[in-house]
Amino acid sequence: MTDTPLHWQSIAELSRQIHDRTLSPVDLMRHLLDRVEALDPALDSFRLVPRERSLAAAEAAELALKAGQDSGPLHGIPYAAKDIIDVNGLVTTAGSPRLDNNVAEADATVVRLLGRAGMVLLGKTQTVQFAMGAPGINHHHGTPHNPWAAEHHVPGGSSNGSAVAVASGLVPMALGTDTGGSVRIPASLCGTVGLKTTIGQVSRAGVFPLSQTLDSVGPLTRTVEDAALVYQAMHGADPLDRSTATAVGQDVLGALGAGVKGLRIAVAEGVFWDDADPEVAAAVRAAIDVLADLGAQVESIPFPEAAAALDANPRLLISSVEAALAHKERLGEDMEGYDPALHFRLEQGNAASGVDYLRAIEACKRLAAQTEESLRDIDAVLAPSTMRPSAPLSVVDASEDSYKDWNAAYARNTSVGNLLGICSLSVPCGFTAAGLPIGLMINGKARAEAMVLRVGLAYERATGWHRERPALAWAGDAA
Repeated sequence: MTDTPLHWQSIAELSRQIHDRTLSPVDLMRHLLDRVEALDPALDSFRLVPRERSLAAAEAAELALKAGQDSGPLHGIPYAAKDIIDVNGLVTTAGSPRLDNNVAEADATVVRLLGRAGMVLLGKTQTVQFAMGAPGINHHHGTPHNPWAAEHHVPGGSSNGSAVAVASGLVPMALGTDTGGSVRIPASLCGTVGLKTTIGQVSRAGVFPLSQTLDSVGPLTRTVEDAALVYQAMHGADPLDRSTATAVGQDVLGALGAGVKGLRIAVAEGVFWDDADPEVAAAVRAAIDVLADLGAQVESIPFPEAAAALDANPRLLISSVEAALAHKERLGEDMEGYDPALHFRLEQGNAASGVDYLRAIEACKRLAAQTEESLRDIDAVLAPSTMRPSAPLSVVDASEDSYKDWNAAYARNTSVGNLLGICSLSVPCGFTAAGLPIGLMINGKARAEAMVLRVGLAYERATGWHRERPALAWAGDAA
């Protein structure tokens, strides 16, 4: 039995107590719901919390266990879903008032799979409007408060609410989506673990689309083991999402704790470090030294594919074009009620030529194949998750030009993984002098989730950054 409050315990720790019958799923859900009620008015991480429905789901999980129906290590564990992911009977707003009455008629595939694994939904978290925006700002539904700073700092986006909820101990896992960094950016800025899955490994059916080429679904958690448990439950082929036709079944748990001794780990030099905040660069370099001390064979590589991928996709061309098409199909031509920050993205998408779009797609395909060859004998590639830490909301949102600058800065490093079709993990690796989290990004080849999780766990076990807690969340420990 641990003295750590329930809300700071990992999924693995909670699962052990649920399965040895010292913790009731209903009591756990009630505890977290009470904590959300106490803390979230200030944090603003949740969009929707159906309390009675969540308690009923927890009770069903408890009764199933009593009847001998054990769904595995996730049984009875509460989670949250980013509000672009459908949950049957609940509204999916995608962060926009235009969809405030958009009640889902079926669960997204990931929600269904997590339910099959025994997880119980606590609520739906805030998101940047239509998942477009790396700083994590939403002018209509509100911008969640990064819990690491008393002054309102940006949480990162677009899975802003999911990161804040996990970092604040409101829920042990929250689903996010990642098109250019929308899982890893908020994970980095809020001090959580964030897994960007290989496109095609996790179904996107029932998720409001941003980019059919680049969208992925992944978890935000407090530990690497927890991210592995969730990924294990939700990856695989789905007839409702054609991109998963090539999905490969994986066992990411078997060798999770095998360590990094003898692994060949590269440091991606070049564009990932250009203009990086000095404190960020120093923390990530120190994290690389930890992995070397653990026995990894660490070397620097130029990794020119990263800069080439960014050049091939100017002004986020691919996602802008595909977002413009998705919005026309679902919402028509009228952009009334859209966040002003989105106008330039959709306008760029509408104005782009078919030739430019196809040129970008083909270039990224070539670079993805080249990357697979370049990384053939390399197990993981390391870089800063974001080049800057979180900044005050007032600074980031001071003007349209300021927003564009911060948006580009936050998404630069992470977007490379989406364009090259690889998987990626962000883990906490330190703090600035102002107490703001810094993230280490561990990139792996396509469908190498088992490897990036293995490397991430080895680093996590050798350090204590993931055990740090934000002051704004500790203030509610009585809840």
